[in-house]
Amino acid sequence: DLEFIGNLCKENDIIFSVDNCFATPYLQKPVHYKADLVIHSATKYIDGQGRVLGGAILGSEEYVKICYDYIRRTGASLSPFNAWVLSKSLETLALRMDRHCDNASALADFLSGHEAIDTVVYPHHESYPQYDLAKKQMTKGGGLVGCVIKGGLERGTKFLNSLNMLSLTANLGDTRSIATHPSSTTHSKMSLEDQLKVGITPGFLRFSVGLEHIDDIISDIDQALTKSK
Repeated sequence: DLEFIGNLCKENDIIFSVDNCFATPYLQKPVHYKADLVIHSATKYIDGQGRVLGGAILGSEEYVKICYDYIRRTGASLSPFNAWVLSKSLETLALRMDRHCDNASALADFLSGHEAIDTVVYPHHESYPQYDLAKKQMTKGGGLVGCVIKGGLERGTKFLNSLNMLSLTANLGDTRSIATHPSSTTHSKMSLEDQLKVGITPGFLRFSVGLEHIDDIISDIDQALTKSK
């Protein structure tokens, strides 16, 4: 709840920093909720094609100056070429995010009605616990869809190995749709207990829904679910 946290931080003189990488500036604007700093892994949706590494830190001159001084001393500087690629990518951010979101919403609807899926996690799906809050803060639901497959890790492994079109990586925000098993990749350094506390079960899957035709995305996922029985 960005509005609640923003007010709480202002009342108590706390710096309010928001990682807005998944939502992007197109879908969510934390500065409207009194965020002091907004950060992005530009490697993801801002690039949008998995080409370059980069990041962005946005905020008041006071706070950005502190970050700038630290980055200059530690060498975490963006190369000129990467900066050029990212600036060009921003020209198509709105167009790409509309397609990512539309595809992700359609995939969430498909998965929610599939017999092999226990739970679907998508902010703008009505089953999402904070659906009303997500609708308030985000103009669309974003390009990431999570789900829990029945049969846990064993069936999940068979499913991932049966995909033909989707890429199997730990990245997100690419033009190509990506399937990830967070428990063994992005969250593998966490203990099983800590994973479960944040909803990362052995059967949890994450999809970074790309720009392909939605029929092709659903078709590949559907046939892989069938083969994983």
